[in-house]
Amino acid sequence: MKLGVRWTLHGDGRTPAPGAVVRPDERLSWPRTVGLGAQHVVAMFGASFVAPVLMGLDPNLAIMMSGFATVIFLLATHGTVPSYLGCSLSFVGVAAAIRASGGSSATVTGAVFVVGAVLFLAGLAVRRFGARIIHAAMPPVVTGAVVMLIGFNLAPVTASTYWPQDQWTALLVMLFTGLAVVCLRGFWSRIAIFLGLIFGYAISWVFDLVFGKIHSMAPSGQVTDHWRLDLSAVGQADWIGLPSFHGPSFEWSAILVALPVVIALIAENAGHVKAVGEMTGDNLDDKLGTAIAADGAASMLSTALGGPPNTTYSENIGVMAATRVYSTAAYWAAAGFALLFGLCPKFGAVVAAIPGGVLGGITVILYGMIGLLGAQIWINAGVDLRNPLNLVPAAAGIIIGVGGVKLTFTDTFELGGIALGTIVVITGYHVLRAFAPAHLKAAPTEQEPLLDSGTSSYENGSGDTAKS
Repeated sequence: MKLGVRWTLHGDGRTPAPGAVVRPDERLSWPRTVGLGAQHVVAMFGASFVAPVLMGLDPNLAIMMSGFATVIFLLATHGTVPSYLGCSLSFVGVAAAIRASGGSSATVTGAVFVVGAVLFLAGLAVRRFGARIIHAAMPPVVTGAVVMLIGFNLAPVTASTYWPQDQWTALLVMLFTGLAVVCLRGFWSRIAIFLGLIFGYAISWVFDLVFGKIHSMAPSGQVTDHWRLDLSAVGQADWIGLPSFHGPSFEWSAILVALPVVIALIAENAGHVKAVGEMTGDNLDDKLGTAIAADGAASMLSTALGGPPNTTYSENIGVMAATRVYSTAAYWAAAGFALLFGLCPKFGAVVAAIPGGVLGGITVILYGMIGLLGAQIWINAGVDLRNPLNLVPAAAGIIIGVGGVKLTFTDTFELGGIALGTIVVITGYHVLRAFAPAHLKAAPTEQEPLLDSGTSSYENGSGDTAKS
């Protein structure tokens, strides 16, 4: 059985010729390959640092399991889809909602384990029936709306938990990270979150030296005098040791909150596989089901041990685009580095010491970017939001998901937020489509739009309302 663990040397193994690319089944010299692997680890560090901390899970275990997840993915796809699997940010809102209702870390990982199982089954279904079943059940208008409500549902977490801990540090980190994303080029822009973390650490340390302790809400939720950057746990941590493990706990209320993220993960995997295929010049459509199933299997393994779920990382796809090196050997090296970092508790203590104000500045941008990925899905697919068939279910679901609207069935069971918003978007779209007149199902619609065309008339330089 071909496992994709053999590579031919590209050229002289040093530098690709102008315009040439290093294909997935090729590699450069091993020292250069290992160096590229380290570069991939740095690229994924920012989000992989932040995600487990925001979810209340062990960052050491998260990094270690990202290495295992990447190995599973590379083996499952036989080395044809170069991708790194890191901690998924799509579940941060889910974890916050579960913990807000009294759930523990075991409850969070149990709910996410079920999501991984559903994702695995969805991957098998795509392998059997093709990608058309995804498009039929979850067209872009639905997928975009769900991704949007998942991202924007996180806004209260930043506003009430992180930002109040140190508003001025949060503001400076937000500005620095925004400048890094916009102004830096190539690889450096891909690690803007990581650079924002480093800047946040530095500015927090300087503020502690200059201004002393801050009187604000501490991570515990109490308003006290405390240091912005507390590294006391770092000195006590060992250099070598295993991360903390725990088993999952399954509760229906938590599972229902987490299940909608399946839609975001399927869309994410599909987009990444398509992007890699376009860069390498290979048609990878037949690998989509395998990629989704591998992601689900890797997430099940991680959450079964108490770690976070995983997904393919766009940061690493960006590194490939910048270097034009698509060798899966570099990803094997990256996975090896991640496993080593996971065995260093001192590294995890440094991650866990991220000041709340730093997280406040980063999450303002990060959560907003997650939500606006939904809008990007709409734009790329040409979704017409003037058509009431698209507009109504998306609008209702997003407001329910972002606003935390709840539907109470009994004293012990209620639906709300992400779960209820997703149900409204999916069922609302398909039910309305079943009863909608034929002309609304055609694209583009010939009916007068439900909303006007906004500011398009100004952009067109005309005083008349633009018509589609």
